Order: sequence, then C-alpha cells, then structure tokens
Amino acid sequence: MYLRRITLLKEKINDYSIYPFSLPLIQRMDMLEVRSPVTFFVGENGSGKSTLLEAVAYQCGFHTAGGSRQNTYEVKSAEAALGDHIRLSWLPKLTEGFFLRAESFYHFANHIDETDMTNYKYYGGKSLHQQSHGESFLNLFRHKFTSIRESAIYLLDEPEAALSPARQLSLMRIIHDLTPRCQFIIATHSPILMGYPEADIISFDEDRLQRIDYRDTEHYQITRRFLENPAPLLRELFND
Repeated sequence: MYLRRITLLKEKINDYSIYPFSLPLIQRMDMLEVRSPVTFFVGENGSGKSTLLEAVAYQCGFHTAGGSRQNTYEVKSAEAALGDHIRLSWLPKLTEGFFLRAESFYHFANHIDETDMTNYKYYGGKSLHQQSHGESFLNLFRHKFTSIRESAIYLLDEPEAALSPARQLSLMRIIHDLTPRCQFIIATHSPILMGYPEADIISFDEDRLQRIDYRDTEHYQITRRFLENPAPLLRELFND
C-alpha cells in the first residue's frame, strides 16, 4: 500500500454553490482511507467519483486530461477544480504512475503523435490513432504500464468505456500482474471490473462515502436481474 488517505480540505472551500463544491461528494466526504491495492469508486453520474479521481491525479502531478508527470500538453478545461482542496497521505510516496481519463484520451493520443513518436513501443508499436479505441486502451495497459519497473500508482477513469467484456477481463489480468508493486484506483460503472478479487469498493451514492460489498452494488444487482430474466425489467421500463 502506498496512498493511504485522501482528506478533503473543507476549510479552503469558500462557496459551496459552485461546481465542483456543489457536488454531493463535498457533503459526503471528510477523509477517505485507502485500504486495498485495488480500489473502485462507484456511483451514479454526477456523484463526484471522477472529480475526486481527477483531483488525486492533480496532486500526483499527472496531467489531468490523461498522462503521467512527463506529459505536458494544453487541453481546454483540463484543470482539476478540486485539486487544491484535497491532501494525500502516503507511505511511501510514489512519483511514478499514470492517469487514464477515457473522455479525453483522444487528446492524449494527439500529444503522443506530436511529441513521443519514437516511443510507440509503449503503445503497441504504432500511433494510438491507428488502433481501435479498445486496442489503444489495452496496448497502453499492456506496454506503458508494464514498462514502468518501479512501484507506481494507476488512476483509471472509466477504462471500460472502450473495452469489450473480454478485454475488461484482460485488464483484470494486467492489474493482477502489477499489484504486487503497484496501486490502482478506478472509477467505473463496470460490474465485471468491480468483481476483481479482494478489491475495496467505495460507494458515492449514500449519505457518506462507504465501503460496499460487490453483490450489494446497484451495478451488480441490475445487471444480474437483467441477464437472468430481462422480460420483467423491460416491461417495467417501457410501461407507464
């Protein structure tokens, strides 16, 4: 374990009516202990899980549109608005790692084409734009992540956005291979990824941030209900 605690510095917040301080996260969080090498942030859209992950990336020195400490490029609205309002507690502190932000991955791929073409080996041997979305994500995990030999922290914001169910399982294997020396914090809606053994799942949907069992997540329950017997759920959905 490396990152041990995330503390929200509420004394630095002056106006709770503006974003992101208006998010439910701000009312629900004071301090969050990180207890597992693999931690999932789960919750509905707008609950604040991606905003908190982005703030952690900012405090780690990673580019908040995606990348590591070595990646510097301009992207509109890439600032982490919550970044200066949290404190990270480490033992020991990590400086290596990567922040994957699915929604701005296109800009990261542009950055690599413009500045790092000699190192395509870290991204599957060719431009990320010359690969399918899923291939580019998986090659980043397979080559870039595994090329870092030191202990590292990987922050992944909805990595399932580009991955088929089979490739989500491939990501789980990569996580398994790296966790002896690495730490992962993942914001996700994927009931497949959440099933990673012995992961810590933090729900952002209750009155306060709290740990939740995999089978108690809404993601698992809705998915299971649909797969086992979709007809009643569809009738409920389509009938007024």
